[in-house]
Amino acid sequence: MKYFDYKTKNIVIEKENSSLKLLYNSVLGRAILKLLINRHIVKIYAKIESSAFSKFKIKKFVKKNNINLDEYEEKNYKSFNEFFIRKIKKEKRIIEDGFISPCDAKLSVYKINEDLSLNIKNSIYTLDELVNENTTSFKGGYCLVYRLCVDDYHRYIYPFDGITLNKKHINGKLHTVQPIALKKYKVFKENDREVTLVKSDTYGNVYIIEVGAMMIGKIVNEDKKTFKKGEEKGHFEFGGSTIIYLFEKNKIKINKTFLENTKKDIETIVKMGTNLE
Repeated sequence: MKYFDYKTKNIVIEKENSSLKLLYNSVLGRAILKLLINRHIVKIYAKIESSAFSKFKIKKFVKKNNINLDEYEEKNYKSFNEFFIRKIKKEKRIIEDGFISPCDAKLSVYKINEDLSLNIKNSIYTLDELVNENTTSFKGGYCLVYRLCVDDYHRYIYPFDGITLNKKHINGKLHTVQPIALKKYKVFKENDREVTLVKSDTYGNVYIIEVGAMMIGKIVNEDKKTFKKGEEKGHFEFGGSTIIYLFEKNKIKINKTFLENTKKDIETIVKMGTNLE
């Protein structure tokens, strides 16, 4: 898989996960997959990852994913999941001017078609499928897909000031959000997700959709009626995850780099607080 690092301007090449290839490309793998996305199995796994027994995984996880612990607050973690939702030092993520990234992620940007559909990794989605609501006013706008991998910082912030209009939870499955799954399943329609409609004086009405992913993928959001840019919105517990932003037409300016990379099937690595205009 190819990524473009927005900060260094370098191309990063990453090998595809062999375990996921087995799960999604073989008969045996798909049989195992049914177990992994079963809610009862997920609940058991969640308890294990939140237990003191899981602490032994932290050191190996840090080494395997090249995580720089100097960026994070020092703490004696009681479980692997507590480590996974660790907090970053404020000075390590600067909140820049303008529209910013709400998280550390791999970003793809799509134009919302006149028929309110999106082609994401060869899967066609309608906006109504994503949020289970009428989305006519978003015709011609933009869809920003932030894909968080297990090595990313899994807390996220509000990228602008605004108010919350309404929110809801949509029950679903917990597929991985890696590209191999996105090309085989309509993951963003099928997975667990939190949908929040917010309003900003600068950006109009905006849908924010947090999508859970394989194994725990639990979404924990703050309950805020009004919010300020840079305030924490929530976090994901263990598992790769995705955040989707939907903008109405002519409400946001986005650097053309993201659109050009997306057309080439290249995701762009961004960091929380980085200006994206």
